[in-house]
Amino acid sequence: MIVRNFFRVIIPGWQKKFVREDGVTAGKANLPRRADGQYDPCAAAYQRVPAFTRLRKALRMKLGGLVDNTLVSGGLHLPREILLTRVAIAFTLIASSLLTAEIVGIAFMGYREADYRQVAEQTVFFGIVAFLIYGNLVYQFTRIGYLRRLMGHRPAPRDEIERVYDEPAPLLTILVPSYKEETQVVRQTILSAALQEYPERRVVLLIDDPPSPGNPDDLAGLVAARRIPLEVQKLLDEPAAKLNSALESFLGRKTVLLSASEEYRKLASLYYEVAAWFRQQASACPVRDHTDRWFVEKVLLDPARTHEERAAELERRAAQEGPDNEDRITREYHRLASLFRVKLSSFERKRYENLSHEPNKAMNLNSFIGLIGQSFREVSMNGRLHLVRTEPDKADFSVPTAKYLITLDADSLLLHDYALRLIHIMEQPGNERLAVAQTPYNAIPNPEGALERVAGATTDIQYIIHQGFTSYDATYWVGANALLRMESLEDIMTTVEERGFRVTQYIQDRTVIEDTESSIDLVDRNWRLYNYPERLAYSATPSDFGALLIQRRRWANGGLIIFPKLVRYLLKPWSLGRKVGEGLLRSHYLTSITGVNIGLVILLLYPFEDNMRSAWLPLTALPYYFFYGRDLLHSGYRIGDLFRVYALNLLLVPVNLGGVFKSIHQAWTGQKIPFKRTPKVMGRTAAPAMYVVLETLFLLYCGSMLVVDSINGRWMHAAFTLVNGGFFYYAITTFIGLRNGMEDLEREWAVSRPRQVLLSLNRGFSGRRVLDWVKSNVYFFILMIAVYFML
Repeated sequence: MIVRNFFRVIIPGWQKKFVREDGVTAGKANLPRRADGQYDPCAAAYQRVPAFTRLRKALRMKLGGLVDNTLVSGGLHLPREILLTRVAIAFTLIASSLLTAEIVGIAFMGYREADYRQVAEQTVFFGIVAFLIYGNLVYQFTRIGYLRRLMGHRPAPRDEIERVYDEPAPLLTILVPSYKEETQVVRQTILSAALQEYPERRVVLLIDDPPSPGNPDDLAGLVAARRIPLEVQKLLDEPAAKLNSALESFLGRKTVLLSASEEYRKLASLYYEVAAWFRQQASACPVRDHTDRWFVEKVLLDPARTHEERAAELERRAAQEGPDNEDRITREYHRLASLFRVKLSSFERKRYENLSHEPNKAMNLNSFIGLIGQSFREVSMNGRLHLVRTEPDKADFSVPTAKYLITLDADSLLLHDYALRLIHIMEQPGNERLAVAQTPYNAIPNPEGALERVAGATTDIQYIIHQGFTSYDATYWVGANALLRMESLEDIMTTVEERGFRVTQYIQDRTVIEDTESSIDLVDRNWRLYNYPERLAYSATPSDFGALLIQRRRWANGGLIIFPKLVRYLLKPWSLGRKVGEGLLRSHYLTSITGVNIGLVILLLYPFEDNMRSAWLPLTALPYYFFYGRDLLHSGYRIGDLFRVYALNLLLVPVNLGGVFKSIHQAWTGQKIPFKRTPKVMGRTAAPAMYVVLETLFLLYCGSMLVVDSINGRWMHAAFTLVNGGFFYYAITTFIGLRNGMEDLEREWAVSRPRQVLLSLNRGFSGRRVLDWVKSNVYFFILMIAVYFML
């Protein structure tokens, strides 16, 4: 009975047991009945079909037969992939159950023999494996959610989303926080924001550089950043003026008799001119790397082709003698006039004493969001500049009210219809409590370096996971890009005191993953978050280990601090019970870095020899790696990148643990961890010497443990250590580089405190200096002691 019901759910149609000569199939309930009321399987030439034949036919039809091309996306046949993932989940659960039974059996035997060491060993091993299986199932369930969303996704037609041009649209403000970024990177981001297809928009560059830098390079960078909005504004003003003039001329002609054919030809001509402008900008854009190529292709050439296609369509309409469509013509003129009509500006919060100076992205955004809908004048007090609220007619500047905001990292690119499609979602009836709409960003494809490509692969897999989160109402705001409803931010607004001034917080800055904590704040107030199931945003991936280390350590820092807030939300009476799926997914997102990395270190440190002999252990992980590799292939990567991803994840174990320890340190001391931006500069970012040393010690430990395991006959753990050590060696040589690692160590030594202490000892012994150095490096000593005991 259980097996029959399982196949009935997994493979619908297999239960049709009877077939007629003409091919018609039927279940038992559909057969004709005899005079006594019983089923007659021989009536009307029905023949019984063996169970195996039925199952084989149903599988053939389900997996490969009648393929509906409308259900194929990116080379994936969606129903087939969903079925395959369901089968894999069942396989994982069966293998996990058998592995659990095996572990419990060993622990029970240890308990009966009073071998409490074995009981403790099995308990620890079970905890590690259970958490890894938890992550395995989360990935598979989110994959199903992602595939279901793809299968049900029907993009709104252009005619529907472009109705926004028919009447006054709510204002959209695009905020681009920037701190010492490369000028070319910021300029591309600002252009992609300014060229959004939406009628009413403003773009504000939030420059967070020190307003009076002493370094000449920093001063030059600040001046260049201030010029970017002015230069882009000047670039767009000329075509904007011409298209606005065309709109005014049309509105003047509209009062008299119009010729639809003539207007269509004029519109086509204007669209061809717009396309030519985009192609001209593409030709003038310097192409240095894959990011520049992607910018040219997606931000400039794709819109050019779209405008050319629309021009050709309008020419066809002009050639047809159909009825006039004055509303369509009016919409086209308004759309054209808005293509380049945008107001660009910059803002520097650190110029004003009474605004927040906290060094993080969240407070950079909060400082400007707090000004929206108000007017201000600049007042000098005690030699410091302050912003004072005033009436509009007395103001130095005013910030108009905006219904929607887009927050966009300075190294991200938006496709031209990002705002148009997401605001259309926000405006739909029933979405009044939708606070955040976004597309989880993707890595810019085709990088030259191996590290950047593999790190980008992990980002693209995260895109799938985040899309799956939405299927279970477990969406997290991903801060690289997002469309925000201003009303929702006002609902979670708080006020804090900083340097004696009252400061408004819309986005929490308690942790360096501010978007994650704000997601919990929003759902706690009954707001929803949504991932749009298309790829509309792309971000740069760090190209070297030093920059990647800063990014991933920041990502690993904060999850444990936010987790208690999530638990409080899940335990509220109105959410308890019906939020089980959401809670499991959200909890794993916050705790996975901690659990997986600590678990892996324990598996390498302690030889769980008996458990590693289990055949069920690798089988529990098989579906995860199968689908991970499959999704990499369908995302444009190679199957070999699956092994490179594993090597990179091993390399990041010390980095992730560094972020976890910082979270624990913050929770213990209450001291906020400083926000460190991911460097986006030409050239290589040096990695901290401590992490280079830790990576080397990790590799040496794998080698020494391999020898110890071999001597003691622990062959399974020796094989486990050998494989991971090999991956680790590959990661160090490929992603860090031996020469780069030595350069980082030499650079750190040249300016390090130990070297300064040794120099002072040569000049004369100073006990206080040595004591101060020991105090300032207490965490380093603790770490070295831990490494000693590991070895």
